[in-house]
Amino acid sequence: MEGKLNYKNTFLLGFGFFCISIVWPLYNAFVPIFLSKYLSSALLIGFVMTFDNIAAITLQPFFGALSDRTWSKRGRRMPYLMIGIPLSALFFTLIPFEFSFISLIVIAMGFNIMMSIYRAPTVALMPDLTPSEHRSKANGIINLMGGLGAVMALFIGPMLYDMNRVYPFIAAAVVMLIALFILMKTIKEPEKAAKDDEEHVGIIKAFFEVIKDKDKSALLLLIAIFFWFVAYQGVEALFTLYGVKYLGIKESAAAFLLSFFSLTFLIFAIPSGFIATKIGRRKTIMTGITGLLVVFMLITFFRNTTYIAVLLGIGGIFWSLININSYPMVVEMTSDNKIGAYTGLYYFFSSLAAITGPPLLGFIIDFVGYGSLFIISISFLLLALVTMMFVKKGESKKLISPEEL
Repeated sequence: MEGKLNYKNTFLLGFGFFCISIVWPLYNAFVPIFLSKYLSSALLIGFVMTFDNIAAITLQPFFGALSDRTWSKRGRRMPYLMIGIPLSALFFTLIPFEFSFISLIVIAMGFNIMMSIYRAPTVALMPDLTPSEHRSKANGIINLMGGLGAVMALFIGPMLYDMNRVYPFIAAAVVMLIALFILMKTIKEPEKAAKDDEEHVGIIKAFFEVIKDKDKSALLLLIAIFFWFVAYQGVEALFTLYGVKYLGIKESAAAFLLSFFSLTFLIFAIPSGFIATKIGRRKTIMTGITGLLVVFMLITFFRNTTYIAVLLGIGGIFWSLININSYPMVVEMTSDNKIGAYTGLYYFFSSLAAITGPPLLGFIIDFVGYGSLFIISISFLLLALVTMMFVKKGESKKLISPEEL
């Protein structure tokens, strides 16, 4: 696949990410409140809130691989969006109408299942439609769109909730349907990849394919992804407690500090893709890991919130170098007919980190204290850096390294 990046189509494709991102902040903000009516245990509430990550390591890889083997008049991926988005919008609308614990659990499970139908196929659309050398830039654009969706949800959602707890759910569902309409009208999937005679594989076969490959670059990259997401997810989940118990600040102040990390990540999402296009994805990711290591190391020496805010802002820049370029690197290691399966593998390893990271870091912190949060995260970033040193593939076809020839 060669050619220029179609910025208009890429931004339009970003509505798929926008559609995904607008619901999760609302779900994570308000569903625990609904659950607290029936559950007094924070542990049990937390378990219910992991349904999305459980779906991400089971159902999402399955539907991603299945979309590789699907072809219809609407394409390979679009049928999953046409089914998943309306059904997930329906279940999302039903959440505030829960009337018992069982009804809430059933609706939450239904919502997570329906989201899983289209999440991986939506992500796989990007490499389907984007020339190899432009995938990092395209991933930056669609992540920016996703970030804008999350910001909109966090800004408008609480105001709507204060009016009526049903309003933010209905509003988000309407936006999801509008996004689907835009995608259906503007996105045309390529036929060549879908009609290729090359073998399509399921998620399990793709996993064993990665393991058995003599070149371990794909496996090592997936392991590195797991390591850096453990570091990131642990900090994200436990930073508020770090602020309260170690820095001695209020919960709101701690959350505000962490917002600097998210803000700079959003701002540098697109530049990170351009940087990788110029110097290569591997070099960009390793620069990001090294920079984030230094930032986390410096944070351990400060308790002044101003310094920490600045450092977290810088950290968000380095995180964008890592996160924006990792998925394009994964799908670069396979053919067009296996993009959905490899997208599933990416979600499997990143979501597995989201499930295991916070409790793992929390377990260690229970023994050594919250002051160790960033030190523990540094250890996982080091593991990611060492692992990335042995990754030899994943560059765009116009930036092939000698090792890949």
